[in-house]
Amino acid sequence: MNGDRRVTLFHDERMQAHQPNINEPFLPGRLDRRVRELLAGLRVKWEYPEHPGRITAILELLEREPVAGLRYGEGRAATHEELGRVHTAGYLDAIYRLRGQNAWLDVDTTAVSPGSVEAAEIAAGTAVAAVESVIAGETDSAFAVVRPPGHHAEPVRARGFCLFNNVAVAAAHAQAVLGCRKVLIIDWDAHHGNGTQDIFWADPDVMFFDTHRAAPFYPGTGQLEDVGAGLGEGTTVNVPLPGGTGDAALIRAFTEILVPAADYFRPDLVLVSAGFDAHRLDLALNMTYEGFGALTGIVRDIADRHCDGRLALILEGGYHIESLSRGVRTTLDVLAGGEVPQPVECGLQEVATAADFHRAAFTPE
Repeated sequence: MNGDRRVTLFHDERMQAHQPNINEPFLPGRLDRRVRELLAGLRVKWEYPEHPGRITAILELLEREPVAGLRYGEGRAATHEELGRVHTAGYLDAIYRLRGQNAWLDVDTTAVSPGSVEAAEIAAGTAVAAVESVIAGETDSAFAVVRPPGHHAEPVRARGFCLFNNVAVAAAHAQAVLGCRKVLIIDWDAHHGNGTQDIFWADPDVMFFDTHRAAPFYPGTGQLEDVGAGLGEGTTVNVPLPGGTGDAALIRAFTEILVPAADYFRPDLVLVSAGFDAHRLDLALNMTYEGFGALTGIVRDIADRHCDGRLALILEGGYHIESLSRGVRTTLDVLAGGEVPQPVECGLQEVATAADFHRAAFTPE
């Protein structure tokens, strides 16, 4: 029943200070010139897709349509030590030097504004706060609504709108401080979590499961044969999918691949890189809100079965604000104990309704 489970949404308004604006002057240099040449070659005007309105849309929808039992928690900034578990010291120093500045960090259009470094520290710290709350038993599950996102950030490189790898920072903190030896990270964002994969590539105590649109779709990584290396061989599980893939295929991937993998791995904590750009309105894949609800139900059951329900979700992508906000709300509803929806192939219900409407016209009297 909705409201039977304690779920806490973690957020910090300071993350909204991350506001890259391509119309503002950035630090001069070769990288800036290359990015501007790239943008100038586009046929349409390009706006930075990862903007504050994404979070505003989520919070406004939850205010209009509250989720029964949903509580709210505050975020905090990640420390240098927490970030340093997954990023190199040199990389952190380079990012810190950009505090208060406008700058391009990568040719795949990753940029910072004067408030971005602090926002990224708070995004990672808020993910940590969500995990701490779950491990302490203060909530059954948690959802960290954060930006900038994190799963593309590599140990030494910012990519794909991501500065610090939020889910990786949270996982490493759970292992180093909170007594969690084995962590399962599930990434259902439409884009492959290349940074998370890279960070835990050879780690036998972190299982990384990722469903994503296959290459050449950005970032072009996450091949089926990429399974980790060394002691971590077998703990990376990639499921690349063609464009147009919808609910049925994603649910089958979770039930037939993720569930047995989790049963084998037996995690102490389950984390989700929860991106919502797989929704059909975001044009990357073809999922529905019911599909996200179904995936949430599967993940919730895995956490219940293996680690006393310890589950934390960290927001990643999702750039169509309607599908993003509605996807997050659907997920929170299931986490709070709401009924797990059963997706129906797009159009079937409408055809059934139309058949009922028209049937009498073609039935002999």
